[in-house]
Amino acid sequence: METVSKFFREEKDFLYRKGEVKGIEKGREEGREEKEIVVVTKLITELGFSDEQAANFAEVPVSFVKSVRDRLKK
Repeated sequence: METVSKFFREEKDFLYRKGEVKGIEKGREEGREEKEIVVVTKLITELGFSDEQAANFAEVPVSFVKSVRDRLKK
């Protein structure tokens, strides 16, 4: 009789693969947000953009720009 570990493989398991895909998607989303923070920070500090200008240029909500600006003040 074969052992369970030979019969079932994590790599082929649907739930294992689903978790793997979700992890990749989460990593991409976090990376995208980090990039937005960097862009907005540069728009504020180096170019002196207002909240509305930075939000429009970076294509993010004004609330996001305000949160970045608050982090910079701390």
